[in-house]
Amino acid sequence: MSRKTAVSRSERYSHAMPFGTGLLPQGGVLFRLWAPRAQTVELCLEEENGPQEFFPMDWTADGWFQLEVSAAAPGSLYRFRIDSDLLVPDPASRRQFGDVHGPSVVVDPEDFFWQDNAWQGRPWEEAIIYEIHVGAFSPAGTFAGVVERLDYLVELGVTAIELMPVADFPGRRNWGYDGVLLFAPAAAYGGPADLKRLVRAAHARGLMVFLDVVYNHLGPEGNYLYVYGGDVFFTDRYQTPWGSAVNFAGQGSRPVRDFFIHNALYWLEEYRFDGLRLDAVHAIFDDSCPDILTELAATVRERLGRHRHIHLVLENDNNEAHYLDRTENGSPVHFTAQWNDDLHHACHVLLTGEQTGYYLDYADAPLRHLGRCLAEGFAYQGEASAYRHGTCRGEKSAHLPPPAFVSFLQNHDQVGNRALGERLTTLAPEPLLRITAALVLLAPSSPLLFMGEEFGARTPFLFFCDFGPDLARSVTEGRRREFAGFPEFAEPELQARIPDPNAIATFKASCLCWPEQKGETGRRFLQLYKTLLRLRRQEIIPRLAGMRGGGAEYRIIGPKALQVGWVLGDGSRLLVVVNFAAAAAEYMPPPAAALIYAAPDDRQDMWKKHRLPPQSVAWFLET
Repeated sequence: MSRKTAVSRSERYSHAMPFGTGLLPQGGVLFRLWAPRAQTVELCLEEENGPQEFFPMDWTADGWFQLEVSAAAPGSLYRFRIDSDLLVPDPASRRQFGDVHGPSVVVDPEDFFWQDNAWQGRPWEEAIIYEIHVGAFSPAGTFAGVVERLDYLVELGVTAIELMPVADFPGRRNWGYDGVLLFAPAAAYGGPADLKRLVRAAHARGLMVFLDVVYNHLGPEGNYLYVYGGDVFFTDRYQTPWGSAVNFAGQGSRPVRDFFIHNALYWLEEYRFDGLRLDAVHAIFDDSCPDILTELAATVRERLGRHRHIHLVLENDNNEAHYLDRTENGSPVHFTAQWNDDLHHACHVLLTGEQTGYYLDYADAPLRHLGRCLAEGFAYQGEASAYRHGTCRGEKSAHLPPPAFVSFLQNHDQVGNRALGERLTTLAPEPLLRITAALVLLAPSSPLLFMGEEFGARTPFLFFCDFGPDLARSVTEGRRREFAGFPEFAEPELQARIPDPNAIATFKASCLCWPEQKGETGRRFLQLYKTLLRLRRQEIIPRLAGMRGGGAEYRIIGPKALQVGWVLGDGSRLLVVVNFAAAAAEYMPPPAAALIYAAPDDRQDMWKKHRLPPQSVAWFLET
């Protein structure tokens, strides 16, 4: 199956693919559907609240159906009828009319003038990422609402925004990980042009834009691929938390692989995204060679890597370091970086003392785990996991440079997967939270902030969705059962405290409260984050290019005190000392290094005496 290149015509971009619709040069539209388990497929052209007209589609080979229709044009509404029975949207729909159950809309992808042809992205070393849920970020809850806040983000000091998944989902609200139409921006947020305006506006301000994509499953409502793709698109050979796994390696899997590879190319080419974050790839099962992750990354690098800075980031609970390998000159072979959950978990245990769930693996020695993450990448590099009943997890990662890891104190998962969606601002004392923020934001690894973190937001981020009645009831009950094993939710009346994911109130509670940033705490946190990000841009980022792995070390210097040192890309040396304890600790600063940041900064006399104050952090740079 051929993969054509993107088309650029006066800064108009499109991605040609074998799925969905294609505009014909002579006028009209070519419709294509891969339906390997369908006997017949008909194209249904329809009008809003109007008549429907059906056209038999031609079967070509290997489950493909297609039809050219001269009367169709951009704006035409269409669906497919499977075996004279079920009407389904196009799985490669570029836009939906209404919900995911309704008709798809023919789109002219080049009907948008970009005006950013000079934009080639930014090097990964410059990445300071701000994660956004489009619906909960702004009062409008739309792509346009994000545009209104871009100047604020530039002033804050981030260099990239990362959108949680925007693939169309059922209902009006969703985290995005239940998307079922992977090529259609969610209608609740605006149309394709609105998303393109957001990307264009971000680029005009020097901001990269990343998109979170989900290739390990499709959502439970509106996923009609089961009907006509069945055991070819999905396989019972493996099970995921969401059901049967996507068939990436079994019989007939070539179109399945191409579907997801084209999806990645589509967002990068047609929407000009600067990178993708692939959700939970540990739930992707593929024993072929090359596996789907390797093939996808190789295709993206071959197609786009020579002309633009394209960044591919993984979430991978298996800690498979080989996906992050570098070339001799330090460039990523396949994936640019991975979210470092190990670092978050170690910090969380130090800040809150929690030891249940996956925090069990970090409870024995959180400081050692944190030091290893800062110096070597993963905390678990093949060691046995108590939380996973003794299963070994991870691969050696010390050879990788720190920018191969994305570090964070909060993100949508680590806040939203809690029963009550609490942020760290409600779980940890502010002095500890401030020094840990300084630790994460100035370390050589690439930092990520979760929306509102920068002003100490206290609004929860709860799990929310908007499913149909039957599924909604199951999701609510399942959510409460999920936490029944935790002591604080052991009793049914305690489980009833967990907010109903389908309730509109749950979503509204999760929306940022922007006036918080103007309060005393908000101003204090905002000033801290602006100071740290400015220092990162001035002192850390210019020295990261060319940084290698294997040049860092850590040691524990007190009961809750840690020292970590790195050799940066320009040969300079960076060192941090941090003390989480309520008592002072001794430390020995490098003799020729300059103190570039210390908190609390009102205890300078102690720093000079080689005393690490209680609950403090200090950064030194030797050039």
